[in-house]
Amino acid sequence: MKQALEQLGRQLTGELYHDVTMRTLYATDASAYREMPLAVAIPKTEEDIKQLIAFARANKTSLIPRTAGTSLAGQVVGNGIVVDVSKYFTQILELNADEKWVRVQPGVIRDELNMFLKPHGLFFGPETSTANRAMIGGMVGNNSCGSNSVVYRSTREHLLEVKALLSDGSEAVFKTVSIDEFHQKCEGDTLESRIYKTVRGLLSNYDNQEEIRKEFPKKSVERRNTGYAVDMLLETAPFTAGQPDFNFCSLIAGSEGTLAFLTEIKLNVVPLPPKEVGLLCVHFNTIDESLRANLIALKYKPSASELIDHYVLECTKNNREQVQNRFFVQGDPGAILVVEFTKETRDEIMTLAAAVEAEMRAAGLGYHFPLLFGADSKKIWTLRKAGLGLLSNLPGDDKAVPVIEDTAVDVEDLPAYIREFNEILKKHGLYSVHYAHAGSGELHLRPIINLKTEEGNRLFRVIAEEIATLVKKYNGSLSGEHGDGRLRGEFIRQMVGEKNYRLLKQIKEVWDPENIFNPNKIVDTPSMNSMLRYEPGQKTPVFKTVFRYHNQDVLQHAEQCNGSGDCRKSHLSGGTMCPSYMATRNEKDSTRARANILREYLTHSEKLNRFDHEEIKEVMDLCLSCKACKSECPSNVDMAKLKAEFLQQYYDTNGVPLRSRLIANFSRFSALGSIVPGLYNFVMTNRVVSKWVKNFAGFAPERSMPLLHDTTLKAWYKRHQRERMGGTGTQASSNQPGTPLTAGPKTTAASAGKSRLVYLFCDEFTNYNDTPIGIKTILLLERLGYEVIVPEHVESGRSRLSKGLIRDAKKIARKNISLLRPLISEETPLIGVEPSAILTFRDEYPDLAEDDQLEAAKALAQHVYMADEFIAREIAKGNISRDQFTKEKRVIKLHGHCQQKSLSSVAPSVQLLSLPENYTVETIASGCCGMAGSFGYEKEHYELSQKVGELVLLPAVRSAAPDTIIAAPGTSCRHQIKDGTGRKALHPVEVLYEALL
Repeated sequence: MKQALEQLGRQLTGELYHDVTMRTLYATDASAYREMPLAVAIPKTEEDIKQLIAFARANKTSLIPRTAGTSLAGQVVGNGIVVDVSKYFTQILELNADEKWVRVQPGVIRDELNMFLKPHGLFFGPETSTANRAMIGGMVGNNSCGSNSVVYRSTREHLLEVKALLSDGSEAVFKTVSIDEFHQKCEGDTLESRIYKTVRGLLSNYDNQEEIRKEFPKKSVERRNTGYAVDMLLETAPFTAGQPDFNFCSLIAGSEGTLAFLTEIKLNVVPLPPKEVGLLCVHFNTIDESLRANLIALKYKPSASELIDHYVLECTKNNREQVQNRFFVQGDPGAILVVEFTKETRDEIMTLAAAVEAEMRAAGLGYHFPLLFGADSKKIWTLRKAGLGLLSNLPGDDKAVPVIEDTAVDVEDLPAYIREFNEILKKHGLYSVHYAHAGSGELHLRPIINLKTEEGNRLFRVIAEEIATLVKKYNGSLSGEHGDGRLRGEFIRQMVGEKNYRLLKQIKEVWDPENIFNPNKIVDTPSMNSMLRYEPGQKTPVFKTVFRYHNQDVLQHAEQCNGSGDCRKSHLSGGTMCPSYMATRNEKDSTRARANILREYLTHSEKLNRFDHEEIKEVMDLCLSCKACKSECPSNVDMAKLKAEFLQQYYDTNGVPLRSRLIANFSRFSALGSIVPGLYNFVMTNRVVSKWVKNFAGFAPERSMPLLHDTTLKAWYKRHQRERMGGTGTQASSNQPGTPLTAGPKTTAASAGKSRLVYLFCDEFTNYNDTPIGIKTILLLERLGYEVIVPEHVESGRSRLSKGLIRDAKKIARKNISLLRPLISEETPLIGVEPSAILTFRDEYPDLAEDDQLEAAKALAQHVYMADEFIAREIAKGNISRDQFTKEKRVIKLHGHCQQKSLSSVAPSVQLLSLPENYTVETIASGCCGMAGSFGYEKEHYELSQKVGELVLLPAVRSAAPDTIIAAPGTSCRHQIKDGTGRKALHPVEVLYEALL
């Protein structure tokens, strides 16, 4: 087979991988399942797909169509060739705005399609919680919908036509056909005609019709995705009088890639919804009350009615980032029903909300009815998402498991169904999270189970069996929007009856007689508790790590990644995670892939050092350690931390590379260079010498190197202190290299009256390279009435952390904690200029501190601020006034630092820059700049670094007017901007200093 695969790879214009690493990365999706595929194909053309079909037929293997891989039921897990169309089949092919349809390839992202449609006043209605990375092909496969399905229903209702490759490699177009056209399609002996003919025979049979109508979920359950939708096909003109014309798209939607391989998809689109959105967030004491109230809410035609339960809310109570999003929560509700209304005016929404409240109160339901608009409404959805993410962060191996999370019943049956549902769980000593689509009769219900144990595996199956029986009792659908896959396929026979199940098998056999399209889904599905990520009785190894992982170990932290694929969104959706994936669009370069490869080898390795694998190193290589995953991943997987841990453990066996040592010891080399900075700078700028140095160190020849200032900040500070004590000094001059800044009489703290004390952390980058920024920070603060002290401390350790020398970083952290903890408090905070350096106190130091210093590290972290944060805080307190600054008009474009965005916010920088009353600040919607410390200097990473920068940041800077100020807090970001555009970017503190009157 290896030779056959190699031959196939040579024939394809796209890529084919059959190495262990790539197969491992595609062995899972967002479900609990894991199965190693034979190979992974990334086709570029339809001809590639035809060749893959021919190969599968000739070699008795299968093809598993895949887009974003966010399926929750194991739909894209299998032992054949995974065919990933997410990289190249991404074109929007045609739009007819007048007829309101659009034709796309299957790899088009749902949210990006709507970005394209918005200027035309149109959008594609069905959504998913994964809409910023979910692709249309996957939405068709699963028949996806979402919170707005009470208005827009599912993908099936919007699917007009598909172009498909059938299992014999022939092409077919499936669309609406009249009765005459339907019967014409049945003529002939092509595979397409046999499909039409067989389905005509099956659905014309009276006994089959009766059985389908008797056993399939009742029609009032709109989210019914159990098996193939033959009940939908039955309600068409050839078989039922007075019904719409026949269209196989009803069957293809929800078929999970088991019938044909889609290459083009034509969708119905609708006018944009009204712009005004209001959320009525009704508080209840119990879930049962909320579900009864939901029936009242639905009378008023909301655009959504979504449930958030007590467990989700509880997870956000003590989360610092989410406290602000809980502003509307009153008391300790058992559930909150979020009823969304979209209208042309707020008055219309307020009238509806008042009517809903009145009727609910009359029924004795609900105790608090806040109505939220605008930015406040967005906080509610952020809270729900964060709560679920935090829930998945439960310490240890117990997790909220998606096993029976997709059941749907008639909305009138929902209260009774959930009561019985919870009784079943209670019987087994379990409880469940309840959230999502109450308005559609579907709640996502996730019991807490440890799948690594024999008992957990048993419960996984028992709960699925008992809930399937309960769903059947209510004539509901076991699959509402997440599909059958490996998880629910086994129960389709029970849900539709034996006769209908045989009919479904006949459907599969005629479409795919050789079983090459995604086998073992929907029909002939193996046991639902087999092929899981975690084997029953699996033992978690004991790892001796350098970082602290707080109530879990390093493997469990990697296992927090549930595969939801948030790291696969593109730069068009905003955010920072994951910059390397945004640039390459390769699954291998996603945060999810890195978590998967770690989980695989830390679980299954036979080596004494389980980190000692080139496969892990290969997948980790393009992680920029931007920290975005720590905040943007719903499970808060900190891949930068995991990468640093991996590198240290890998070095323990393989040694530390020379370049890594050079970069890690940046501070030491800078200290040596600062003795003769002119010589150092000559070496770094001379074309011949610098080329040799870069080649020796493994740096990109195209990249300029950071230069040393002719004095260090610490040296300047000592002189400045002496001058201040002596009452002398000269006026501050420009910040050109070679010109030290000194304070004149106007800039002393004494001139501002009683000063407030702050400590400045003199990080290694500001000390040696960005000295003028450090000087201006001190002068600015003194001018504003603060006494600035640079205390005794050592470097931050950032360069060591970035290269995985975390034992060295641990020593640095210990020393800084000892030196600074006695000084730093709420009244005397520690501030810093370079985000990546000062934020180590908040981020890594508590994870590096020894047990005897942990509380000190945590206390210190509470009072450490970026300079931007500190000044913004003082502005809010009224301690800094805009009267002290120019009234000149200026426009500023701001790029935030990655770690600032993850661990803090860009908002303080905006507040600082907006202080002068005529300064207008525009935040560049950029993610990572691409430099990422040393990453952008390294020869093999230079090209990717530039690609990341070119996504948003560098084009935005180039397009800025010449008199626009470019601001960026990060030293690496400023360097990238200079190299990539020729523009000089300023630190926000520099901008504010220059604005002083």
